[in-house]
Amino acid sequence: MLASLMWKPAKPLRVTEEQRSILNRWIRGRSTAQKLVLRARIVLMAAEGMANHAVAQALNTNRKTVLLWRGRWTEGGLKALKDRTRPGRKPRLTAEFMKRVVHITTQEKPPAATHWSTRALARHLGVSKMAIQRIWKAHGLQPHRVKRFKLSRDPHFVEKLRDVVGLYLNPPEHALVFSMDEKSQIQALDRTQPGLPMKKGRCGTLTHDYKRNGTTTLFAALNVLEGTVFKRCHARHRHQEFLAFVKQIDQETPPDMDLHLILDNYGTHKHPKVEAWRRRHARFHFHFIPTSSSWLNLVERWFRDLTQNRLQRGAFRSVAELEAAIADYVSVHNADPKPFVWTATADRILAKVKRATKAYNIVQNR
Repeated sequence: MLASLMWKPAKPLRVTEEQRSILNRWIRGRSTAQKLVLRARIVLMAAEGMANHAVAQALNTNRKTVLLWRGRWTEGGLKALKDRTRPGRKPRLTAEFMKRVVHITTQEKPPAATHWSTRALARHLGVSKMAIQRIWKAHGLQPHRVKRFKLSRDPHFVEKLRDVVGLYLNPPEHALVFSMDEKSQIQALDRTQPGLPMKKGRCGTLTHDYKRNGTTTLFAALNVLEGTVFKRCHARHRHQEFLAFVKQIDQETPPDMDLHLILDNYGTHKHPKVEAWRRRHARFHFHFIPTSSSWLNLVERWFRDLTQNRLQRGAFRSVAELEAAIADYVSVHNADPKPFVWTATADRILAKVKRATKAYNIVQNR
């Protein structure tokens, strides 16, 4: 009773029927934020003429809050009860600073290192590593990664490129096109300890050390149209072994079809005895890719699958076991072959090579 006499009753707020209806709808709404419900109740109670301290007690808040929202209602009505938009924090990373980060990342090197890390560059510029990370992400910069390349210096690069790409995109009729190469020095590696199998929450394990049990060389010819593979394993990869593989293809393909073999520039492929044999067998046509252009030989793509799917994690106690694994892989592959579809035209490749050569010359002339 004494507490109520200490406070002078406030003047009732003016609330129209339409405003009262909206406030009551806010209070009843299930999705209305609780802070907005509290403000609506304050206004409605204040409109009934309740003292500020009585409103605060009834709503389990304080008198300061009641006075705040009474004043806001008087100033702006319904709109004033909703949170005011606040300006965001002024960005510390200006456009000039971001430009500087990009320049340092791409044009300068840290002391005693080949590339910047987020932490190293952050220390250098006196900012957080997350700021550097955001700028790198926005500009597509990944200093920790590098792509390898090699520009061919073959004086007949254009002619060889058009020849091989023409075979991929427009193979001749009544002929078979094979992409051929050797995968040499495949090691029969046995692990020093058995690995643990994969299970939920843990990947499979493999010891980092191994025991060498010999090597083999895989001769492979990928049928470009069908995706099937001819294979032959030898201990060595001289012209004798290559010629034996070519003779195998001669025996296992229809005799009335021309055979176009896409090869790299390894010496065994151009050996005089190999060339003499080819001249005696008119249906064989050798097409050599440009030097330093292994990406142009489709069988290299198949070699990658062989390595990843069968050899890389394998354990082989002997060369015979390794060769049996390769034979098994080829057999499964040929049962359901899927050819690699070449789509790039010679003109597209030449345009890309031209851009790469231009960039290379710019770097060389610095």
